[in-house]
Amino acid sequence: MKDLRFENQADASRWALLRGDELLSVLDYRDDGRTIAMTRAYTVPTHRGHGYAGDVVSRAVAEVEARGDRTVIPTCWYVADWFEGHPEHRGILRTARTA
Repeated sequence: MKDLRFENQADASRWALLRGDELLSVLDYRDDGRTIAMTRAYTVPTHRGHGYAGDVVSRAVAEVEARGDRTVIPTCWYVADWFEGHPEHRGILRTARTA
């Protein structure tokens, strides 16, 4: 996966994984300044089965962790499953607060 390019396309509210100019997979998000809701992971059908969705989620999580100023709400089932399989990254998940 060396030839892949990862971009935060903030104007489209998504992270994208590309090979050259070809879009492989995206992770849509909503950022309110405190939390990032990861709303939809999508891989172009002709590129499914190669781990691109997992790659784009992994890279996005690494970017959020590196910034250190946001928590994540995994509203997409795929992202929620990804966090279940990667418990070492759960520290950036928003926790429920009681009043």
